[in-house]
Amino acid sequence: MTQAVPSTVDQSCDLCGGSNFETISEFDRHHKPLKTGLCQGCGLLMHLPIPSEAEISAYYANDYRHDYHGENKPSVRRIMRAWNNGQRIVAQIKDHIPVNCQVFEVGAGIGCTVKSFETSGFNASGIEPNTDFNNYTHDILHANVENINLYDLAANHSRDVVLLIHVIEHFVSPKRALKQMRGLLKDDALLYIECPNIGAPFATFDRMFHFAHIYNFTHNTLVSMAQSAGFEAVKTFTDAANPDIQILFKKVAIPPHLDFDAQEAARSYGAIFRYNWFSYNLRVDYLLRRIIKLSAYAKEYAQATRFVKTLEEKFKA
Repeated sequence: MTQAVPSTVDQSCDLCGGSNFETISEFDRHHKPLKTGLCQGCGLLMHLPIPSEAEISAYYANDYRHDYHGENKPSVRRIMRAWNNGQRIVAQIKDHIPVNCQVFEVGAGIGCTVKSFETSGFNASGIEPNTDFNNYTHDILHANVENINLYDLAANHSRDVVLLIHVIEHFVSPKRALKQMRGLLKDDALLYIECPNIGAPFATFDRMFHFAHIYNFTHNTLVSMAQSAGFEAVKTFTDAANPDIQILFKKVAIPPHLDFDAQEAARSYGAIFRYNWFSYNLRVDYLLRRIIKLSAYAKEYAQATRFVKTLEEKFKA
């Protein structure tokens, strides 16, 4: 088991402002050098050091799709999966958001979630910094997704709902990004966030960390991060044992005072190192999920081409 060691990196935590970190990993999932640190003040995990905005922009412009997904244009399986995921999100939150409201997605990817909300009667749009999937988004789906940066958007307080689907972990400063999104939202408007849950490990230790995931959250650190930017949780859709975190937040007028739990770092550490390779892969619930997932993969391979062809016919201009 890898042991945590004190870090001498000179940076402050984006959540609590602390500077006491323990290094828990020196490599990413591809065994390339990547130092990951655990903030001892609040339990947030992050790269040590945090890359600059310029480094991240260059990475997403040139390497992200190939490095993270292994493709520079969406495969039929990816399109089918993204569409089904968009449909799931619509079904999950539609009863908690205003009817026919303005829904805005930050980091819209292919555009399937934006299009799913549009076809469900919402005024849906979004932004996506990567350009690889732009042609498919615009020419095939006809989804209203612009290739612009979040920080170039005016704080016009015009949106009813902002979606952040597996994106918050990619920001150089999640707090800054959330505050920017707060400026996009009307008073008492809603923010829906999904991200991986490091508190319920979604991979074995040697597969956990990736350059694209600058931060790793538990339920508690995600809620605290949202609170620090002026949001409060109103509906949680997954429990602490789920590999994904899915929470609906509301914009509040006065951000709450935050008291950080000194035990959160120990809980995060315990979750990360809870399993070795055998105990992780031989869990009964994990094996059942793998069987279900492999069955879904087989179904995707068998149906994806026909599914995407039908989908594209539906949206043909």
